[in-house]
Amino acid sequence: MAKKSVASLQTGAKRLTKAVKMVKSPKTGAYSFVESIMDPADVNDYFSKK
Repeated sequence: MAKKSVASLQTGAKRLTKAVKMVKSPKTGAYSFVESIMDPADVNDYFSKK
């Protein structure tokens, strides 16, 4: 039976968001996923960066 983990991203009064971005490797052309936990106001800036 598989374990199910539930992560709460709310710590105290501060609310956080987990953002997952797909990044293409310049060497192989394969895609990988980059995860980051940040403030919800910074999510659009995170996705606009290359």
